[in-house]
Amino acid sequence: KVAYYDELLKDLQSRCQWKESSKPKFVGLSRYDNAIVKSDKEFSNKKIAVIYAVGEINSGEAGEDAIGSTTIAGEIRKARLDTAVKAIVLRVNSPGGSALASDVIWREMILAKKAKPVVASMGDYAASGGYYISCAADSIVAEPTTITGSIGVFGLMFNAQKMFNNKLGITFDTVKTGRFADMGSMTRPMREDERAMIEQEIEKVYDVFITHVSEGRRISKAAVDSIGQGRVWTGLEAINIGLVDKIGTLEDAVAMAAKLARLDNYRVVPLPRQKEFFEVLMEDFSTEAETYFAKRELGESYRYYAEIKKLVQQQGIMARMPYTLNIH
Repeated sequence: KVAYYDELLKDLQSRCQWKESSKPKFVGLSRYDNAIVKSDKEFSNKKIAVIYAVGEINSGEAGEDAIGSTTIAGEIRKARLDTAVKAIVLRVNSPGGSALASDVIWREMILAKKAKPVVASMGDYAASGGYYISCAADSIVAEPTTITGSIGVFGLMFNAQKMFNNKLGITFDTVKTGRFADMGSMTRPMREDERAMIEQEIEKVYDVFITHVSEGRRISKAAVDSIGQGRVWTGLEAINIGLVDKIGTLEDAVAMAAKLARLDNYRVVPLPRQKEFFEVLMEDFSTEAETYFAKRELGESYRYYAEIKKLVQQQGIMARMPYTLNIH
């Protein structure tokens, strides 16, 4: 009906049986949306935290389609220290990324497992660094078609000397204090002694990787190496070689976590905080504008530009699938 504000209040007062002297309390839409829906289950203060790790693994804060080690490690730590959280599910959908960033997240998984049950749930893929951060869980649940494994690392160095010299007409003179002071420079080819040093570090990181998997999955390092070295497996194959415990969905992983924590009644809490609809919408506007002009200029080549941009932003030794899968 059509009514003035005071008439609306009077109508509500009648319907809700307020006293005329009482002041009405209104609830905003966002708070109403987060209200607990009445169900047959009794409300429980016991929580299972589902932590979403989606995208490339980088150091620092999480970004668009990127797992920030600072953000995800912080969320795992928060869930570990929260006494109301009785179990943790790490939902992984990642091709990997920085080996260092993966190790930071792995460390928090180890600490969390000492405090409460931890289950890893794999989405479309949880490979290389994605498996690195999963292997410490008490149990791993994957989809039948999950792409996982890819236990391997590599170093990525760019040599743009010819581009600078031949395309841009730029040359470089270098003054340095030591033979290796400019190692990793993209303005000249890599020397053999530099290559040997980097390969030595890569071998060390790979040994750490397979050691973590060996300890987490309780299989020998030799066995991990035999199924590692960058080999990729589906979820079904991963069960047969000991990389995965069960085929199932995220809901199955939550149920497993509840069983491990001996919970009959619980509620699921997603982490990190999910952005509000309008917050996501406004971010999409700015991102879409930038992407639109890049796509218009590059056309079909835009997807290659986007992948190269991701690679350039990566630093150090990588625990990542050496190729990109487009899953439709």
